[in-house]
Amino acid sequence: MRVSSTELKMNMGKYIERAAVEDIIITRNGKDVALLTNVEGKRKDELKSLRGILKGVEITRDEIREERLARYNEDSN
Repeated sequence: MRVSSTELKMNMGKYIERAAVEDIIITRNGKDVALLTNVEGKRKDELKSLRGILKGVEITRDEIREERLARYNEDSN
């Protein structure tokens, strides 16, 4: 199932319940940007791949944090 980010915001509870039985692809401006899925039974390694856009990229939480802080600092300058 595909749903726009606006529709997801307006009906979050509905889509969280639906994600228990079906993956939901979230779109923005017609492009796929995120996946809402059920974590029950998923392996930890599979969930780690959802941290970034590219699957299989090894990145730590600290590296993610540093990247986000760097972006924030660039935007605030």
